[in-house]
Amino acid sequence: MKLWKPIVLFIVAVTMLFSCIPDRAKAMKAMDGVSAQSAVLMEQHSGRILLEKDAHTKRRIASITKIMTAILAIESGKMDDTVTVSARAVRAEGSSIYLKEGEKIKLRDLVYGLMLRSGNDAAVAIAEHVGGSVEGFVLLMNQKAAEIGMRNTEFANPHGLDDAENHYSTSYDMALLMQYAMKNKEFRKISGTKVYRAPNPGEKGDRVWRNKNKLLTNLYEYCTGGKTGYTKRANRTLVTTASKDGLDLIAVTLDAPDDWNDHIAMYEYGFKHYIIAKVDRKRMVKKIRDPFYRENIQASRALRYPVTEEEMKDLRVKIRLLRPNKEWKKDESRIPAIVGKATLYLGKEAVDEVPLLYKKSTSKRDRSIWSAFHFLGVGNDG
Repeated sequence: MKLWKPIVLFIVAVTMLFSCIPDRAKAMKAMDGVSAQSAVLMEQHSGRILLEKDAHTKRRIASITKIMTAILAIESGKMDDTVTVSARAVRAEGSSIYLKEGEKIKLRDLVYGLMLRSGNDAAVAIAEHVGGSVEGFVLLMNQKAAEIGMRNTEFANPHGLDDAENHYSTSYDMALLMQYAMKNKEFRKISGTKVYRAPNPGEKGDRVWRNKNKLLTNLYEYCTGGKTGYTKRANRTLVTTASKDGLDLIAVTLDAPDDWNDHIAMYEYGFKHYIIAKVDRKRMVKKIRDPFYRENIQASRALRYPVTEEEMKDLRVKIRLLRPNKEWKKDESRIPAIVGKATLYLGKEAVDEVPLLYKKSTSKRDRSIWSAFHFLGVGNDG
């Protein structure tokens, strides 16, 4: 089926949250002060990289590995399962939530202990329950990494300890992982929890876990979550998220002696220099003049993309619609649900796209009927 000639709408007004004009020199200067060997600042929804430093070099990642362990546990659908803690889990070295062999604990509690206190014993217990074994879980980790597009990553364990040579990632790949995980509501909740209480059978009180992420707990008011990491070989690693004025960012640093300040500096740069350009659904289709489509087209959501004020002038929207045929006019049921697309361009690059839907008369007639009922004082909520 043929497409119409595109309709080009130049954006005159978009949602502007704040403004400042950055340039390449400012971005380079911002990264000069970052202590990390590798770093990335990503806008969460679009995946646009706002700052980067050696972002694709493979490095050891320590406990930020546990972001993958957590999201696999959540996606398993077993969060309400009761897990029996094995001897192998109890023997895990390093940071611990002090599980006991034979102890029974909810998988959900293990994930909180994993993310807030970085328990290596929790990581092994999760892996054995979700993957059948640590080795089976590692296969799941690498399958998910490939699915996400983490091309320079290999996992060899669920916790990030330095017990395997083939365990590494990049700051860019870890940003991709966090971007993926943050789409999950339960992950967002766990990642952003400051204090959590878990049952502690046989003891007087509950376990009380306070999040190790100092950006979240007291250093940075806009931080919404994240995961810390450290081993002797990896040094300090950190993944965090932050939100301000509608802009959601992800920061990653690897081998960073001053990681707290690195993240704050990167966030402050992002929030100062970037805005969300937004084209709402009504404005998107306002200039469609064809009588067949006029008043009958709706977008599934708004178009949005993070830009600098300087880039605003280079934004435009193209709308492409299917050419209507005679059969459609005779029989509305033949009209496909999706009849086109709206694409947001920054210069020549397509940066966001949404499908355009045709509102059929049946749904419009139903809405009219309900409007009449409401006029008579009848609702559809019982």
